[in-house]
Amino acid sequence: MSNIDNMSVNAIRVLSADAVQKANSGHPGLPLGAAAMAYELWAKHMNHNPKNPKWPNRDRFILSGGHGSALLYSLLHLFGYGDLSVDDLANFRQLDSLTPGHPEYGHTVGVEATTGPLGAGMAMAVGMAMAESHLAAKFNKEGFPVMDHYTFVLGGDGCMMEGISSEAFSLAGTLGLNKLIVLYDSNKISIEGDTDIAFTEDVQKRFDAFGFQTLVVEDGNNLEEISEAIKAAKAEKTRPTMITVKTKIGFGSPREGMASAHGEPLGADNITALKEKLIWPSHEGFHVPEEVYTNFKELAEKNAKVEDEWNSMFSKYCESYPEMKELWDKYHDANIAKDLINDEEFWAYPDKPEATRNLSGMVINKIKDIIPGFIGGSADLAPSTKTYMKDAGDYAKDNYSGRNLHFGVRELAMAAIGNGLALHGGLRPFVSTFFVFSDYVKPMARLSSLMGVPLTYVLTHDSIGVGEDGPTHEPIEQLAMLRAMPNFTVFRPADATETIAGWYYAITSTKTPTALVLTRQNLSQLPGSSKDALKGGYVVDDSSKEVPDAILLASGSEVELSVSAKKELLKEGIDVRVVSMPSMELFEQQTTEYKESVLPKDVRARVAVEAAIDFGWGKYVGLDGAYVTMKGFGASAPAAELFKKFGFTTENVVATVKSII
Repeated sequence: MSNIDNMSVNAIRVLSADAVQKANSGHPGLPLGAAAMAYELWAKHMNHNPKNPKWPNRDRFILSGGHGSALLYSLLHLFGYGDLSVDDLANFRQLDSLTPGHPEYGHTVGVEATTGPLGAGMAMAVGMAMAESHLAAKFNKEGFPVMDHYTFVLGGDGCMMEGISSEAFSLAGTLGLNKLIVLYDSNKISIEGDTDIAFTEDVQKRFDAFGFQTLVVEDGNNLEEISEAIKAAKAEKTRPTMITVKTKIGFGSPREGMASAHGEPLGADNITALKEKLIWPSHEGFHVPEEVYTNFKELAEKNAKVEDEWNSMFSKYCESYPEMKELWDKYHDANIAKDLINDEEFWAYPDKPEATRNLSGMVINKIKDIIPGFIGGSADLAPSTKTYMKDAGDYAKDNYSGRNLHFGVRELAMAAIGNGLALHGGLRPFVSTFFVFSDYVKPMARLSSLMGVPLTYVLTHDSIGVGEDGPTHEPIEQLAMLRAMPNFTVFRPADATETIAGWYYAITSTKTPTALVLTRQNLSQLPGSSKDALKGGYVVDDSSKEVPDAILLASGSEVELSVSAKKELLKEGIDVRVVSMPSMELFEQQTTEYKESVLPKDVRARVAVEAAIDFGWGKYVGLDGAYVTMKGFGASAPAAELFKKFGFTTENVVATVKSII
């Protein structure tokens, strides 16, 4: 190792340790142990340009062990990303700083994904590698590898313990994603102590079984050994690679190899001891010698030349293949679907009772002809969720150009991979499963929301209408769960028009993920439904009175039930308004005037009708209202019998309205 390389590695260590110490909070262990592999990768093997962090063909780096964020911030600062300054490092974990406790996508320049939940970054890296392979298959021409980059992900023992990693890497091996390189920071320490207390399997053999090339770096401080392993990983053309890098947590500090190095500051005396052992030229906080900054600047400039070469190639590519340049622009146009709001063909549908999952399938097959980067699939449920795109091909090891993704029975990894596909750029992905399994999806859907990634979740079999499969498959509390999440839009349509509206919103959203919650059972097309569904709530069947006797609020299949109840109530001289509420989130975004026009405050007799728990409806129903909702779990029986058993009948809705007037 040259002296300047050694100093550069130690600069990462010192800055990371100082940041954690200054904050009196954080995780110094990973940055101290993994600094050498991170430096070698970023300095010698990764194509990236700090002056253009969004260069489409850059190599991606994800820090899956997000608690080691000080490592990433030190790298970004030293390489000159976004003018991330020493002051920013000194504000580590402080309010409104650019250096939060865990990396946040869209907040700090150069951060490719929000990580923190261990293993999530591993699965998102798989999604990014899938995106690269798909776009390469679509765009690369002989002599013009315009999409040709690697995805690197670094994580530790905790990431390997989490089940999401096994789900994702099992799929990555099956797909032969050779541009995916996993750096396993193996220090054998967790918060509770030695990993042997709960983690003794042979990780190498596990990855061999997944179909990975597996390599081992015995000395995590040996840059040459690390370099050779990365070169070998890049040379592998048929498999992803996992490199186990054996490190010492808290390297160089008196807490080296100890669990206490993981998640707490080293302490002032230990910081001093660290700098003395590293023969650091100054004990002053955040001090980096000028020659080290010069080294990083030269490395960054060298990397920038790689982008210059790519830009020149891409310019020639566009001249040689103007039709591909046009297609490239379509793939990268976030607003490509905006004009569909006035496209009659897009809004057309067969006028017959139909399950909204079937209607969604119809819309999906329209969208795939409009948005070339539209890609997605399900967790082994496409025939049931109706998410298969006709004539679009199946994405597989021998056909990366296919647009139908097969995730296998891996809901959690599927959602994270969907995030990775979206984060990569150039694609508009969707994922799908049964609504009840949104419980498995939720942690990664939360990351979608945090990152502002417009991933679409197609969630079918949305209520006790699932029927004979019973309560394990009948979602009751999941609507409330997803509605509770900030920056997440839940859309439960009542018919064809509302289903199309839900999809229109999903494919035009730029910073918000969407869940389309769809029925298994057929629903009639409602005469009063309209594009006003895009407002989240609207009057679908109004009272003839200026002030209705009551208001029925419903979503999905229960809107039709509410319209039926309105007709029966009218026979008794009770004239009510029916409001369809496909999306509470979109309704809340409307003006106060609009919301008052739909739900006038002086009409206090209100009933919410939804085949789920009532949690969340209170702000619309009020103290004087009532509910026709679920009070517990479902049961196993034909759907029609269940709706009757649990009170989702015209008679019960009518009786409930009458009880509050």
